[in-house]
Amino acid sequence: MPATRTSPPADPVPPSPPREAAPEGFGFAAAIRVRFAETDAQGVAHNSNYFVWFEVARVEFLERYAGGYQRLRDQGIESLVLEAHARFLAPARFDDRLLVHTRCVAPRGARFRFEYAVERNGAVIADGWTAHGTVAAATLRPTRTPDWLRAALASARADRDRGPAPAAG
Repeated sequence: MPATRTSPPADPVPPSPPREAAPEGFGFAAAIRVRFAETDAQGVAHNSNYFVWFEVARVEFLERYAGGYQRLRDQGIESLVLEAHARFLAPARFDDRLLVHTRCVAPRGARFRFEYAVERNGAVIADGWTAHGTVAAATLRPTRTPDWLRAALASARADRDRGPAPAAG
């Protein structure tokens, strides 16, 4: 006699983990819309895209507060990513409208760190950080973060303390 199934099949999509509140302490956010090409066969944004979104937000942050990344490059300085981390709390899907909240913390010597919180409809669905080092473009040897960039980052922290800026995009 063939075996019979007595219970319904398991739901193929597990429930989302509990969501966290919208982030505090961020004074800047970049708007992102999840494109179809960024999703996998399950319709979920592939995890590698979060690092691209972090970069989009970081470049917009630098544009707003420091005159853009190109300003660094024009002075013979590059900012290399030394480490990157992401934590996924709930999936992003095609056509989701996201805000990538961004702040820069801990500028010291030739290093600094960006932190990110990815929000959808008021809930954080991912967060992460990237650690950076400034180097001379010609030699790739570490060089102190320029004073003007330190001042720009201080300006961004002051804005953060006043409250969130409207999303770009």
